Amino acid sequence: MANAPAAAQAVALLQLLARHAEPMPATAIARQLGMPRSSAYHLLAVLSDAGFVTHLRDERRWGLGVAVFELGSAYVRQAPLQRIARPILARLVESTTHNAHLAVLHGRDVFYVIEERAPRRPSLVTDVGVRLPAALTASGMAMLAALPGPQVRALYPDRASFVQRNGRGVTSLTALNSELAQVRRRGYAVETESVSPGFASVAVAALDHNDGPAAGIAVTYPTDEPSAEGLLVAAVRSAAADLSRRLGHRTRVAR
Repeated sequence: MANAPAAAQAVALLQLLARHAEPMPATAIARQLGMPRSSAYHLLAVLSDAGFVTHLRDERRWGLGVAVFELGSAYVRQAPLQRIARPILARLVESTTHNAHLAVLHGRDVFYVIEERAPRRPSLVTDVGVRLPAALTASGMAMLAALPGPQVRALYPDRASFVQRNGRGVTSLTALNSELAQVRRRGYAVETESVSPGFASVAVAALDHNDGPAAGIAVTYPTDEPSAEGLLVAAVRSAAADLSRRLGHRTRVAR
Protein backbone atom coordinates (compact mmCIF):
# COMPACT_ATOMS: atom_id res chain seq x y z
CA MET A 1 0.00 0.00 0.00
CA ALA A 2 2.97 2.29 -0.61
CA ASN A 3 0.94 4.46 -3.00
CA ALA A 4 -1.97 4.94 -0.58
CA PRO A 5 -0.83 8.40 0.67
CA ALA A 6 -0.40 9.63 -2.91
CA ALA A 7 -3.83 8.30 -3.82
CA ALA A 8 -5.35 10.05 -0.81
CA GLN A 9 -3.69 13.32 -1.86
CA ALA A 10 -5.02 12.95 -5.41
CA VAL A 11 -8.54 12.39 -4.11
CA ALA A 12 -8.24 15.38 -1.77
CA LEU A 13 -7.07 17.57 -4.65
CA LEU A 14 -9.96 16.56 -6.89
CA GLN A 15 -12.45 17.10 -4.07
CA LEU A 16 -10.97 20.56 -3.45
CA LEU A 17 -11.39 21.56 -7.10
CA ALA A 18 -14.92 20.15 -7.10
CA ARG A 19 -15.91 22.34 -4.14
CA HIS A 20 -14.87 25.53 -5.94
CA ALA A 21 -16.94 27.15 -8.65
CA GLU A 22 -13.82 28.45 -10.45
CA PRO A 23 -10.42 26.93 -11.31
CA MET A 24 -7.68 27.56 -8.72
CA PRO A 25 -4.02 28.63 -8.77
CA ALA A 26 -1.56 25.89 -7.85
CA THR A 27 -0.32 27.93 -4.89
CA ALA A 28 -3.84 28.10 -3.43
CA ILE A 29 -4.27 24.36 -3.97
CA ALA A 30 -1.01 23.62 -2.16
CA ARG A 31 -1.92 25.96 0.71
CA GLN A 32 -5.40 24.54 1.25
CA LEU A 33 -4.16 20.96 1.08
CA GLY A 34 -1.24 21.71 3.39
CA MET A 35 1.42 20.35 1.05
CA PRO A 36 4.62 21.79 -0.45
CA ARG A 37 4.13 23.59 -3.76
CA SER A 38 6.53 21.17 -5.45
CA SER A 39 4.34 18.24 -4.36
CA ALA A 40 1.21 20.00 -5.56
CA TYR A 41 2.75 20.70 -8.97
CA HIS A 42 3.87 17.08 -9.27
CA LEU A 43 0.42 15.80 -8.37
CA LEU A 44 -1.25 18.19 -10.79
CA ALA A 45 1.06 17.02 -13.57
CA VAL A 46 0.20 13.38 -12.93
CA LEU A 47 -3.54 14.10 -12.84
CA SER A 48 -3.24 16.27 -15.95
CA ASP A 49 -1.60 13.43 -17.88
CA ALA A 50 -4.57 11.23 -16.96
CA GLY A 51 -7.09 13.90 -17.96
CA PHE A 52 -8.49 14.50 -14.47
CA VAL A 53 -7.30 18.11 -14.28
CA THR A 54 -6.58 20.71 -16.92
CA HIS A 55 -4.18 23.65 -16.84
CA LEU A 56 -5.60 26.99 -17.98
CA ARG A 57 -2.29 28.57 -18.97
CA ASP A 58 -3.58 32.06 -19.70
CA GLU A 59 -5.22 32.24 -16.26
CA ARG A 60 -2.48 30.28 -14.46
CA ARG A 61 -5.14 28.17 -12.85
CA TRP A 62 -6.13 24.51 -12.64
CA GLY A 63 -9.58 23.04 -13.10
CA LEU A 64 -11.24 19.66 -13.40
CA GLY A 65 -10.54 17.74 -16.60
CA VAL A 66 -12.71 15.81 -19.01
CA ALA A 67 -11.91 12.49 -17.31
CA VAL A 68 -13.94 13.68 -14.32
CA PHE A 69 -16.91 14.28 -16.61
CA GLU A 70 -16.46 10.78 -18.04
CA LEU A 71 -16.54 9.33 -14.52
CA GLY A 72 -19.70 11.30 -13.76
CA SER A 73 -21.32 10.01 -16.93
CA ALA A 74 -20.38 6.44 -16.02
CA TYR A 75 -21.91 6.97 -12.58
CA VAL A 76 -25.18 8.05 -14.18
CA ARG A 77 -25.15 5.05 -16.53
CA GLN A 78 -24.58 2.58 -13.72
CA ALA A 79 -27.14 4.33 -11.47
CA PRO A 80 -25.55 3.02 -8.24
CA LEU A 81 -27.70 5.20 -6.01
CA GLN A 82 -30.87 3.73 -7.47
CA ARG A 83 -29.49 0.19 -7.21
CA ILE A 84 -28.57 0.66 -3.57
CA ALA A 85 -31.73 2.51 -2.59
CA ARG A 86 -34.42 0.52 -4.39
CA PRO A 87 -34.50 -2.48 -1.99
CA ILE A 88 -34.45 -0.08 0.97
CA LEU A 89 -37.50 1.73 -0.40
CA ALA A 90 -39.23 -1.55 -1.19
CA ARG A 91 -38.88 -2.60 2.46
CA LEU A 92 -40.08 0.85 3.56
CA VAL A 93 -43.24 0.50 1.47
CA GLU A 94 -43.83 -3.01 2.78
CA SER A 95 -43.51 -1.92 6.41
CA THR A 96 -45.57 1.28 6.13
CA THR A 97 -48.09 0.32 3.38
CA HIS A 98 -47.64 3.83 1.92
CA ASN A 99 -45.95 5.12 -1.23
CA ALA A 100 -42.27 5.98 -0.84
CA HIS A 101 -39.90 7.87 -3.08
CA LEU A 102 -36.28 8.90 -3.37
CA ALA A 103 -35.23 12.30 -4.71
CA VAL A 104 -31.93 14.09 -5.27
CA LEU A 105 -31.24 17.81 -5.05
CA HIS A 106 -30.63 19.59 -8.35
CA GLY A 107 -30.16 23.30 -7.75
CA ARG A 108 -33.38 24.62 -6.23
CA ASP A 109 -35.32 21.58 -7.43
CA VAL A 110 -35.68 17.99 -6.35
CA PHE A 111 -35.50 15.32 -9.02
CA TYR A 112 -37.36 12.08 -8.30
CA VAL A 113 -35.35 8.98 -9.21
CA ILE A 114 -37.35 6.20 -7.50
CA GLU A 115 -41.08 5.86 -6.85
CA GLU A 116 -42.15 2.72 -4.96
CA ARG A 117 -45.92 2.38 -4.92
CA ALA A 118 -47.82 0.53 -2.25
CA PRO A 119 -50.70 -1.76 -3.27
CA ARG A 120 -54.05 0.01 -3.54
CA ARG A 121 -52.48 3.43 -2.95
CA PRO A 122 -53.10 6.17 -5.54
CA SER A 123 -50.47 7.37 -7.99
CA LEU A 124 -48.76 10.64 -7.04
CA VAL A 125 -47.16 13.50 -8.95
CA THR A 126 -43.76 12.49 -7.53
CA ASP A 127 -43.09 10.00 -10.31
CA VAL A 128 -39.65 9.17 -11.67
CA GLY A 129 -38.22 12.06 -13.70
CA VAL A 130 -40.47 14.73 -12.16
CA ARG A 131 -38.91 17.94 -10.84
CA LEU A 132 -40.47 20.05 -8.10
CA PRO A 133 -39.26 23.10 -6.14
CA ALA A 134 -37.19 21.76 -3.25
CA ALA A 135 -38.62 24.19 -0.69
CA LEU A 136 -42.13 22.83 -1.30
CA THR A 137 -41.32 19.16 -0.73
CA ALA A 138 -40.45 17.17 2.37
CA SER A 139 -37.52 15.51 0.57
CA GLY A 140 -36.20 18.87 -0.57
CA MET A 141 -36.49 20.46 2.86
CA ALA A 142 -34.74 17.48 4.46
CA MET A 143 -31.82 17.88 2.04
CA LEU A 144 -31.69 21.68 2.27
CA ALA A 145 -31.52 21.38 6.07
CA ALA A 146 -28.38 19.26 5.66
CA LEU A 147 -26.60 21.94 3.60
CA PRO A 148 -24.33 24.64 5.06
CA GLY A 149 -26.00 28.02 5.49
CA PRO A 150 -23.91 29.79 2.80
CA GLN A 151 -24.92 27.17 0.25
CA VAL A 152 -28.61 27.68 1.04
CA ARG A 153 -28.17 31.44 0.68
CA ALA A 154 -26.47 30.94 -2.69
CA LEU A 155 -29.41 28.83 -3.88
CA TYR A 156 -31.96 31.44 -2.77
CA PRO A 157 -30.41 34.87 -3.38
CA ASP A 158 -33.70 36.78 -3.64
CA ARG A 159 -37.48 36.50 -3.40
CA ALA A 160 -37.71 35.58 -7.07
CA SER A 161 -36.01 32.28 -6.16
CA PHE A 162 -39.10 31.05 -4.29
CA VAL A 163 -42.10 29.30 -5.81
CA GLN A 164 -45.53 28.63 -4.34
CA ARG A 165 -47.85 25.75 -5.19
CA ASN A 166 -51.47 25.38 -4.12
CA GLY A 167 -51.04 28.67 -2.27
CA ARG A 168 -48.32 27.20 -0.07
CA GLY A 169 -44.59 27.69 0.29
CA VAL A 170 -42.15 30.11 1.90
CA THR A 171 -41.42 33.37 0.09
CA SER A 172 -38.21 34.60 1.75
CA LEU A 173 -34.84 33.32 2.92
CA THR A 174 -35.71 34.27 6.49
CA ALA A 175 -38.83 32.11 6.41
CA LEU A 176 -36.94 29.26 4.74
CA ASN A 177 -34.18 29.33 7.36
CA SER A 178 -36.80 29.26 10.09
CA GLU A 179 -38.38 26.16 8.51
CA LEU A 180 -34.99 24.50 8.05
CA ALA A 181 -34.12 25.12 11.71
CA GLN A 182 -37.28 23.23 12.68
CA VAL A 183 -36.32 20.37 10.37
CA ARG A 184 -32.90 20.13 12.03
CA ARG A 185 -34.43 20.14 15.52
CA ARG A 186 -36.95 17.43 14.64
CA GLY A 187 -34.57 15.38 12.54
CA TYR A 188 -37.08 15.08 9.70
CA ALA A 189 -39.10 17.25 7.32
CA VAL A 190 -42.87 17.46 6.95
CA GLU A 191 -44.95 18.69 4.03
CA THR A 192 -48.75 18.96 4.07
CA GLU A 193 -50.68 19.55 0.84
CA SER A 194 -47.92 21.69 -0.71
CA VAL A 195 -47.46 19.14 -3.50
CA SER A 196 -50.84 17.40 -3.74
CA PRO A 197 -54.11 18.34 -2.00
CA GLY A 198 -55.15 15.66 0.47
CA PHE A 199 -51.64 14.28 0.97
CA ALA A 200 -48.74 14.85 3.35
CA SER A 201 -45.18 13.54 3.45
CA VAL A 202 -42.39 12.98 5.95
CA ALA A 203 -38.78 12.81 4.79
CA VAL A 204 -35.23 12.34 6.04
CA ALA A 205 -31.98 13.06 4.18
CA ALA A 206 -29.53 10.25 3.46
CA LEU A 207 -25.97 11.53 3.88
CA ASP A 208 -22.83 10.63 1.94
CA HIS A 209 -19.27 10.18 3.21
CA ASN A 210 -18.77 13.96 3.25
CA ASP A 211 -21.89 14.55 5.41
CA GLY A 212 -23.64 16.01 2.38
CA PRO A 213 -27.26 15.20 1.48
CA ALA A 214 -27.02 12.48 -1.18
CA ALA A 215 -30.79 11.97 -1.39
CA GLY A 216 -34.07 12.45 0.41
CA ILE A 217 -36.29 9.50 1.37
CA ALA A 218 -39.96 10.25 1.91
CA VAL A 219 -43.23 8.48 2.53
CA THR A 220 -46.52 10.09 1.44
CA TYR A 221 -49.82 9.44 3.19
CA PRO A 222 -53.40 10.81 3.11
CA THR A 223 -54.02 13.77 5.40
CA ASP A 224 -57.17 12.05 6.71
CA GLU A 225 -54.85 9.63 8.53
CA PRO A 226 -53.48 12.11 11.11
CA SER A 227 -51.90 9.39 13.25
CA ALA A 228 -49.70 8.25 10.36
CA GLU A 229 -46.95 10.86 10.75
CA GLY A 230 -45.64 9.66 14.08
CA LEU A 231 -45.66 6.03 12.99
CA LEU A 232 -43.89 6.76 9.71
CA VAL A 233 -41.07 8.94 11.03
CA ALA A 234 -39.21 6.05 12.66
CA ALA A 235 -39.48 3.94 9.51
CA VAL A 236 -38.20 6.73 7.25
CA ARG A 237 -35.37 7.54 9.65
CA SER A 238 -34.31 3.91 9.67
CA ALA A 239 -34.38 3.74 5.86
CA ALA A 240 -32.34 6.94 5.52
CA ALA A 241 -29.80 5.70 8.07
CA ASP A 242 -29.49 2.41 6.17
CA LEU A 243 -28.89 4.21 2.87
CA SER A 244 -26.41 6.60 4.52
CA ARG A 245 -24.37 3.67 5.84
CA ARG A 246 -24.34 2.06 2.40
CA LEU A 247 -23.13 5.34 0.90
CA GLY A 248 -20.18 5.44 3.27
CA HIS A 249 -21.45 7.90 5.85
CA ARG A 250 -20.05 7.49 9.33
CA THR A 251 -21.81 8.99 12.33
CA ARG A 252 -19.45 11.22 14.27
CA VAL A 253 -19.32 10.70 18.01
CA ALA A 254 -19.57 13.95 19.98
CA ARG A 255 -16.71 14.60 22.40
